[in-house]
Amino acid sequence: MEDKGDKGDKGGKGDKEGFSSLLTTSDYTLNVPLSPWERALELVASDTQMRRIRWQTRLWSAPIRQLRAELGLAPDSDPVFEGQHSPHLVLALFSSVLGAAQPDWPPQTCITGFPLYNSHNGDTLSSKLIEFLQAGSPPIVFTLGSTAVWTAGNFYQEGAAAAQKLGYRAILLIGQGVPRSLESLPEGVMAVEYAPHSELFKNAAAIVHHGGVGTTAQALRSGRPMLIVPHAYDQPDNAARLVRLGVARTIPRHHCTADRIATELKYLLFDSKYAVRCAEVRDQVRREDGVGTACDAIEAYL
Repeated sequence: MEDKGDKGDKGGKGDKEGFSSLLTTSDYTLNVPLSPWERALELVASDTQMRRIRWQTRLWSAPIRQLRAELGLAPDSDPVFEGQHSPHLVLALFSSVLGAAQPDWPPQTCITGFPLYNSHNGDTLSSKLIEFLQAGSPPIVFTLGSTAVWTAGNFYQEGAAAAQKLGYRAILLIGQGVPRSLESLPEGVMAVEYAPHSELFKNAAAIVHHGGVGTTAQALRSGRPMLIVPHAYDQPDNAARLVRLGVARTIPRHHCTADRIATELKYLLFDSKYAVRCAEVRDQVRREDGVGTACDAIEAYL
């Protein structure tokens, strides 16, 4: 994909050309003018959706509310939705490999690197997973993170079939909603609800995922090539950046068939340029200290 350069939109990661290049004609809708009544309904629907999202994500900011209470500070607005544009300091919590500072960014912006978090479930692989990894060649890992996993469709079934077409084993991170079709898996395919990405990805041959920034961070740090199947939010933009970076390929969600997945994985697994570039980017990401840089920036301001 041709590098069109960063445009600095949506907080600076930008690249509307990169986003649009991932879309096919079937993704576009007709630009038909709406009546006042239709516009009103659209506003009501949008407000209802936002209220639902705020309710569903209320626990994300619970630790911050708890800390403020322990420090004797008054309750504040939800940091997930407000307060992102401080006039004093703005932390861009992603790696500079995804996007460099742009002229239209606030001058008080600091790119920290990924603030990687590796303590869930003790950050260890289960004994069954370790046994599976040691029993054969590195597998292809399929994961949809914490949100897209609930609307997986045939992603895991098609992914497992694609891996078998290529003669690879597969690990499916399927979350808690286990589809009935995954209760019986062919030999060489293992499904688990969760595994720490920092430990699993480094043992993979390639990683097929949705393009969420947390999964992307761990995949970049592992040095493994990626096939991105973006679903929503910043995922199409992340996918475009990873493709330009030379560490990934991408396919639209509705083209996620075993044949298409296998075709794209062939490039990632058998073209040496991906391995070389992934190693280069891995080293750059590992040199960054997202948490330390963020803490230093906050302490310097204080």
